[in-house]
Amino acid sequence: MTDTRLNDPITRRLFLKRAAVGAGALSLPSLIAACGGGGGGISAQTGAGGASTEVKQQLADTLVFANWPAYIDKKGSSRPTLEKFTAETGVNVKYIQEVNDNEEWFGKYQAQLSQGQDVDRDIVVLTDWMAARMIRLGYVQKKDKSAIPNEANLVEALQNPAWDPNRDYSLPWQSGLTGIGYNPKFTGGPVTSVEQLLTDSKLKGKVTCLTEMPDTMGLVMQAQGADPTKVEPAAFDSAIDMLQQAVDSGQIRRFTGNDYLQDFPAGSTWAAMTWSGDVAQLQSDTPGLEWVIPDDGGMIWTDNMLIPTGGDVFTASTYMNFVYDPKVAAEIEAWVNYICPVEGAKEELAKIDPSLAKNPQIFPDEETLAQVKLFDAEAADNTDLKEKFQAVIGV
Repeated sequence: MTDTRLNDPITRRLFLKRAAVGAGALSLPSLIAACGGGGGGISAQTGAGGASTEVKQQLADTLVFANWPAYIDKKGSSRPTLEKFTAETGVNVKYIQEVNDNEEWFGKYQAQLSQGQDVDRDIVVLTDWMAARMIRLGYVQKKDKSAIPNEANLVEALQNPAWDPNRDYSLPWQSGLTGIGYNPKFTGGPVTSVEQLLTDSKLKGKVTCLTEMPDTMGLVMQAQGADPTKVEPAAFDSAIDMLQQAVDSGQIRRFTGNDYLQDFPAGSTWAAMTWSGDVAQLQSDTPGLEWVIPDDGGMIWTDNMLIPTGGDVFTASTYMNFVYDPKVAAEIEAWVNYICPVEGAKEELAKIDPSLAKNPQIFPDEETLAQVKLFDAEAADNTDLKEKFQAVIGV
């Protein structure tokens, strides 16, 4: 990937929260509202899992930030906004691209977190349903809201999710869409439906799907005419059968997290379930690569910044405040091309690249939003359903 411009598109993926969403056209507020729910010796009250503790308001020397691959601005070998944060605060940032899949990250650190141990991460970015689980289990700490005055710039639709109604523990990083990416150089034409993706013999062995159950099952369920916003067992089982057939036939090459980012340029994958911003970034390395919302509908989601047990609350909160400055948010958006949660960023982005400010993948219009749905959050964390999905994908 050649990162020669600040506005080179990039990024990763996400997901959403609960709420029954109708089949009609939806506005961004209604869709994401369903997703979100309706230095010194000064100390602030915060805590983990609802407990209240004293947090010293003094910046640490280093902020350790765990994120998904290709999910922040980059120019050459530098990350401009991280460098700007260091210049303004004196805090160095250790930026780790280690979140390839929600369950994978959770499994890696669950043992430590369950014992109340520090995992040496000050911020981690996880999707709504996993963020809800982390909060429920007491694995995260409350933010220091006194250090985040820019939280006032959070879009109204995301301010009060049911799983964190006052946003005590979380703050959105980005939202995004799940659809189909394909390279017409190999496919010979458009790939616009999940049925085509999973059954077209011309694509056999060159298809990948996502290890994130809400994304993959949400798309397959819609392909069968089912509603992923309120998962019914029979509909889920039917979608599982369709997915299993595609695995057994050899249609699906493998299941991936963000690691499909390497598959398209290598030519090992011709068509895949992908996240919207990723394909925009990949087009610089793979000219002609296309991204579409499937004919039967796509998915929408949100990723959130959290402070794991042991993380430095004040330093993490200070960084959250920094990225909620509309000018900084616009710099990140110009590169990641996901749905921005910060009010005022669109106007700032127009100063960097007017075409991006008009991009419906960053600021979705009504037509785009009418084609996507939110996966049932309770189903996303249902043990039985997850086991059935894991049995198919073999992870």
